[in-house]
Amino acid sequence: LSEVNLSEANLDGADLSGANLKRVCLDKANLNEADLRGANLEGTFLYGAYLSGANLEGANLEGAKLYGADLRGAIMPDGTIHE
Repeated sequence: LSEVNLSEANLDGADLSGANLKRVCLDKANLNEADLRGANLEGTFLYGAYLSGANLEGANLEGAKLYGADLRGAIMPDGTIHE
């Protein structure tokens, strides 16, 4: 799915573990409770995305644009839980 536009997509609870989402536009997308373990989110646009409760453990967030993203309760790449 590299470099596609999925802005405002409803991916609530989706299993995207290990997915290649490099430079995908996910602005304002609903990714609440999504499984993004080990996903490649390098350079991905996540402006205003909903990631509450998402599992990002082991995900590559290098260069990801997370301005305004809701990360409450998300499991971050290092295994910590975002508050």
